[in-house]
Amino acid sequence: MLSKTIFDFSLTYPQPINSLYTMAFAGKWETETQEGYEEFCKLVGIPDDIIAKGRDYKLITEVVQNGNEFSWSQLYPTNKSVTNKFVIDQECDMETIGGKKFKATVTMEGGKLSTEFPKYHHTSEISGGKLIETSTVGSVVLKRTSKKI
Repeated sequence: MLSKTIFDFSLTYPQPINSLYTMAFAGKWETETQEGYEEFCKLVGIPDDIIAKGRDYKLITEVVQNGNEFSWSQLYPTNKSVTNKFVIDQECDMETIGGKKFKATVTMEGGKLSTEFPKYHHTSEISGGKLIETSTVGSVVLKRTSKKI
């Protein structure tokens, strides 16, 4: 008879992050919808002309994953690409779209990647086969949903 633990796929810490959840992030994604875009962008100080360019832009996100290591690239409407490389639960150097460099630690809990940017909190998760990115500053929330391409 098989042991019950063979079928226990729980993700209790400190189990290795190399799991079903993190593998789901890998791939290329394109924005389908975004909610709260304009209000969020204004609050974090993005200029109006850049906000206008990004309003209907299909942001491309490419995620490469090797175990706990991630490379997360995004191509923005200004044709600027930003790539952040990180290892889960380790401090790393990151960069904002505006070129501001900062130190952060990306964590994972319940299948959600989470980190603090200089002006907002950001989470990423896979739900229903979609990449859901949520950025929050105060009560303002930007929610971007992307499909795999």
